[in-house]
This record gives sequence, structure tokens and C-alpha cells, in this order.
Amino acid sequence: MSPAEQSLLAARPDLAAVAQWVARGARVLDLGCGDGSLLRYLWQAREAPGYGVEIEDDSVIACVKNDVNVLQLDLESGLSLFRDGTFDCVILSETLQTIHRTEQLLREMLRVGREAIVSFPNFGHWAARLQVLFGRMPVSEALPYQWYETPNVHMCTLADFEDLCRRLGIRIRERLVLHQGRSVGLLPNLLGSHAVYRCTAQ
Repeated sequence: MSPAEQSLLAARPDLAAVAQWVARGARVLDLGCGDGSLLRYLWQAREAPGYGVEIEDDSVIACVKNDVNVLQLDLESGLSLFRDGTFDCVILSETLQTIHRTEQLLREMLRVGREAIVSFPNFGHWAARLQVLFGRMPVSEALPYQWYETPNVHMCTLADFEDLCRRLGIRIRERLVLHQGRSVGLLPNLLGSHAVYRCTAQ
């Protein structure tokens, strides 16, 4: 593993879980792919070819520099560009909370992909609950923005996400809850700051 890849996984431990759930040679779509680092890593480590979807100009340029295939699209408009079952795996990493039309996007992910991997910061973490109890919007390593500048529009807890999956008929195959890069098994909705889910249609 290159120093750049080690740095990526150290900064974003949820991506290590994402990477381990992507099969070798899988066709991948990364939604909100940023600079394309994850896709580049998946190609190098798993020989998994992929496409990224990104809206920000600077990130699209960074993807090109990273030699990553990228499409500049707004996720809010859906994934109608892609046919059913085009991908083996569709990834939505640290982007769920910024989406307005959450239900539509989750359905679309499992239309165009055989499975979906979703990661997000957990609003149910004890530190976030404590800040709300004292009358403030949470700010933390997992939630680094002040209320007036945050791109987050739909924060959720593990319980909220799992309820939504049940309502949409989405089957949760695997779950990993993390705090500071370490797996959390006890009281995950209280002690975990990040969650990663691998999901399929029922």
C-alpha cells in the first residue's frame, strides 16, 4: 500500500470497510466521489473498475488528475443516466446526510447496482446528544461544521437509517460502527460516531 493510500485510510477509516466489501473485479459507482481517491485505491487494491459522480468543479478536476473516470452530475436529479444493474456495487460515502431526496437516491442505488455501501456520521453519538442537551448544535470530528455553514441537511442515527431501510424494503447485509477508527460493538448507536452499511434489495 502506498503512503497516499495509507494516509487515505487513516483519515477515513470507514473507507477501509468500504474497500473490504468490494469484491475483486467488481464494477463500482462512487457517488459524491470527491477527488476520486477511493476509486483509485479500489482499482489498485481490488482491480475494481469504476466511475465517480461529483458536482463540485474542483473535485472533478482532481478526479481527472487522479486518472479516475468521473461524471459531473447532481445526485438530487437521480441516476437515470445508468441502466438497471449496471454496477456490482454503488457507494455513497459520507454523503447521505447532504442529500435532500434520500429515499429516491437509495432506491436508485439499488436499481443500478447489485448492492449499496453507505457510510455516514452518527447523530446519535453521545457527544452529539450531550451538545444538543445543552442547547447547541453538535460540532465534532465527525460533524465538523457550524450550523450556519454545514452542507448537512438530513442528519440521522443508526436507528433512523435502519428504520428507513425497513420501510423501503432494503436488506442490511453487514454493518460496521466506528469511533476514532475502532470498531464499536457495545451500544453502537450511543458510542459510535460513524456507521458503514452494506445493503441489497430484499
